[in-house]
Amino acid sequence: MMKKFILTLSLLAAFAGTELFAQAPATAAAPAAVEEKKPEPKDPTLEQRVMDLEAYLNNVGRQSDTATNNVKSNVGGAGAGHNAWMMTSTALVLFMTLPGLALFYGGLVRKKNVLSVLAQCFGIAGLVTILWWACGYSFVFADGAGPYWGDFSKFAFLKGVDANPNTNYAYWVSHNVFAMFQMMFAIITPALIIGAIAERMKFAAILAFVAIWMFVVYFPLAHMVWGINGAFNGVWNADAVIPAIDFAGGTVVHMSSGWSALVLCIMLGKRLGFGKQPMPPHSMTLCIVGTGMLWVGWYGFNAGSAVAADGIAANAFITTTIAAAVASFAWAMTEWIFRGKPSILGFCSGAVAGLVVVTPACGFVTVGSAVWIGILAGVIPFLACTKIKAMFGYDDALDTFGIHAVGGTLGAFLTGIFADGAVNGNLLVEGVAGKNGLAKLVKEGGLWTAQCKVILFTIVLSVVATYIIAKVIDLTIGLRVSEDTETAGLDIAEHGEEGYHG
Repeated sequence: MMKKFILTLSLLAAFAGTELFAQAPATAAAPAAVEEKKPEPKDPTLEQRVMDLEAYLNNVGRQSDTATNNVKSNVGGAGAGHNAWMMTSTALVLFMTLPGLALFYGGLVRKKNVLSVLAQCFGIAGLVTILWWACGYSFVFADGAGPYWGDFSKFAFLKGVDANPNTNYAYWVSHNVFAMFQMMFAIITPALIIGAIAERMKFAAILAFVAIWMFVVYFPLAHMVWGINGAFNGVWNADAVIPAIDFAGGTVVHMSSGWSALVLCIMLGKRLGFGKQPMPPHSMTLCIVGTGMLWVGWYGFNAGSAVAADGIAANAFITTTIAAAVASFAWAMTEWIFRGKPSILGFCSGAVAGLVVVTPACGFVTVGSAVWIGILAGVIPFLACTKIKAMFGYDDALDTFGIHAVGGTLGAFLTGIFADGAVNGNLLVEGVAGKNGLAKLVKEGGLWTAQCKVILFTIVLSVVATYIIAKVIDLTIGLRVSEDTETAGLDIAEHGEEGYHG
C-alpha cells in the first residue's frame, strides 16, 4: 500500500513539474514544449458556405483566413474574378512599357536613335525581371525584416510564391499573380528615366545604372510605401513611421524616376547641338500611338492597384479617365494661349501628365477632385517643361522631369488634399489606420503634412543615390557615348541596326 502511495505521489509531482515548466519562461536547458494538436477542420454549414461567398464578393477575408477558425472553406485558393482582373492588369502594365513607352519615347527622338530607345526598354525589362525573381520581390514585399526593407531570402527566387493568396496583400488574388503585377511596376519605373538621357548615354552604362539603382532606390522605397510593415504605409501598417498614402506609385514610380532623371541628364551634359540646331520628334505618329497605349495600359496600373475587381478599382478607373482627359485638354489649351497653337505633342504630353498626377490619388478621391487634378496636371507640368526647363537650360530630352518628377510630386501632394474616406473606407479604419494617426489626419485635413514628409524623403533619396551611382559608373565604364557615336546615332553604333532604310 505504501509503495502505491509513494508511486502516486511521484506521478503527481512529475505532472505538476511538467505544468510548471510549461508555464515558466523557456531557458537553454529546458526541453521543447509539446505543441497542442489542432483539431481537424470541420465541414462548413450552409450558412458558413454562404458567408464564404459573401467574403469573395465583398473582397474580405474568408473564414479560413482567421487564426481561430476551424471550419474548412469550400472556396479554395484564389477567387476567379479577382484573379482574372489582376492577370489582365498585369498584362496592361507590361503593355505600358512594351510597346507603349517604347513607341512614345521612340517617336520623340530623332530617327537615328529610335531603335536605341526600344533596345533600352527591352533591356531594362529583362534585367529587372531577373533581379525581381532573384531577390527584388522578397526585398519589397516580404515581411519581418523592418520598416525600410523586406526579407531578402523569404521569397528569393520566388520560392513559396504560388497560386494561393498572400493575405498580407490580397485575400482572393494568387500570390504569383500579385508578384508579377508588381514586377511590371518595377520594370516601367527605371524605363521612364531613359527619356531624360535619350540619344547620348551608353547602353552598358544604362544597364549598370539600373541594376544598382533598383537596389538603392526602387526596392527600398517600394517596401517603405507598399510593404505590409513599410515605414510609410499609412493604410496597412499600424506602426508606420509616417502615415502617408500612395495608391499606385506617385512617389515609388514617378517621383523616384523623375528626380533621378534630372540628376542624370545634368551629369551627362547636353546633347551635341542642343539649343543650336532643331531636334524635333522624328515621328509624331509613333508618339500618339504610344500615348494611346500608355493610356489604355494605365487602367491596369491604377485600377489594378486595388488588387481586386471591387468598388475601389472602379473608382480608380473613372478618376483615371477623367483626370487624363481633362489634363490633355488643359495642356493643349494652355499651349494655345502661350504659343498660339495646340499641338498633337501637347495633347499627348497632357494626357500622360494627367495620368501621372492622378496615379497616387486615383483610389482615394472623388470624380470632382479628379477634374481639379486634371486641370492642375495640364498647367503645372506644362510650365515645368517650357518655362522652368528654359530658365535653367538642362537637357531633359523627352521631358521626364517636367512630367514625372513635377507631376508625381504634385500628385503626391494633391492626394493629401483630396483624399476622402467616403471613397475609400480604408482611410478611416480605426483598427489599423487609426493607430498610427491616418484616420485622424484624413478627418482633420492634415494628411498633406505626412505626404510632404514622404515627398521630401523621396527627393533626397533619389537625388543623392543617383549622383553617387552615376559618379561611380562614370569613373569606371563611362556614362556617355563618344562624339562620333552620338553624331552617327546610337542605333548603328550601339546596336548595329537602323530603324529606317533609304
